[in-house]
Amino acid sequence: MVVVTGQSKASATPDDAMSSSDAEDDFQEPATPTATQAGQALPLLPQQFPEVVPLNVGGMFFTTRLSTLRRYEDTMLAAMFSGRHYIPTDAEGRYFIDRDGTYFGDILNFLRSGDLPPRERVRSVYKEAQYYSIGPLLDNLEDIQPLKGEKVRQAFLGLMPYYKDHLERIIEIAKLRAMQRKARFAKLKVCVFKEEMPITPYECPHFNSLRFERSESEPKLFEHHCEVDVSFGPWEAVADVYDLLHCIVTDLSARGITVEHQCIGVCDKHLINHYYCKRPIYEFKITWW
Repeated sequence: MVVVTGQSKASATPDDAMSSSDAEDDFQEPATPTATQAGQALPLLPQQFPEVVPLNVGGMFFTTRLSTLRRYEDTMLAAMFSGRHYIPTDAEGRYFIDRDGTYFGDILNFLRSGDLPPRERVRSVYKEAQYYSIGPLLDNLEDIQPLKGEKVRQAFLGLMPYYKDHLERIIEIAKLRAMQRKARFAKLKVCVFKEEMPITPYECPHFNSLRFERSESEPKLFEHHCEVDVSFGPWEAVADVYDLLHCIVTDLSARGITVEHQCIGVCDKHLINHYYCKRPIYEFKITWW
């Protein structure tokens, strides 16, 4: 097709005129792509791995068989070394995994022969097994201590309403008080009670709830909140108050918080007739440095 444009002058020099071949050239695509275009268009070839694989995991060096890394199909390692993904190499040609390699040897030992780590490394190896999505290793670790006991503990804490929220409240109150007073530590009162029942002066509960009957036609639902900073309870389980206190201290300590506690008495608020609250009150001391 020839494109003809109007001329402002009747006569034009040959240089000013556009030939049909020039016009056609403007509308034609290149016959073949350039080398750069060809490289972008072609898909990357699957990465080939040697039978013996040198690894650099966060600066720690390992060597293992390719079949070991692929032992379980549904793991991240099997996917990484399937050939479908590109794994970079370091200056020495080792395949690089950008992850702390401290416990990678335990991962390899399980993939090689099913060996499990010693008890003191179980929690750390479990975290790595989660990252690499090694289901069989996770199942094995969950069935031994301390993770097996942790599952039982979490089942108990699942009965505790707002347990994690209360932990955060303890931390925030203690931090605020220490900062306000420019002190190393802060104290707060915590109530921990298992049963939501009023207690007689003889420490014997006679009611199954906090509902008291004023008369046959006028029931009253008694609501009482002890004058404390945080209150845990009630719950229905064999585990008692001391078990919950142990959980609180354990979880705060796991976050690097130094905590001490002692019972400083009970709530003496009068409920009705000869019945008083009698929920135990604990003083928590949080030391910040």
